[in-house]
Amino acid sequence: MKIISHCTARSGISIHIKMENIIKNHKKAATHLEEAANFHLEAVKYHEAGNHDKAHQSTIKAQGHTTHACDAQKEIQKHHADVK
Repeated sequence: MKIISHCTARSGISIHIKMENIIKNHKKAATHLEEAANFHLEAVKYHEAGNHDKAHQSTIKAQGHTTHACDAQKEIQKHHADVK
């Protein structure tokens, strides 16, 4: 049986929590990027149909999801810098 000191155990828990946050943010970024892509494709269809107002609305939605994805990516970068 391996004996783990209190400090080592706490450090392991801290790294585990950081990894959970990294994973959560990767998933969040991916989800928002998928949504952004879907709204961009929707904008294409609206433009092709001549409905430029709806295309504009879809573009704004895509931009919002892109912004959220960038925020999640910044959090990923922070966590990766801490875990090294």
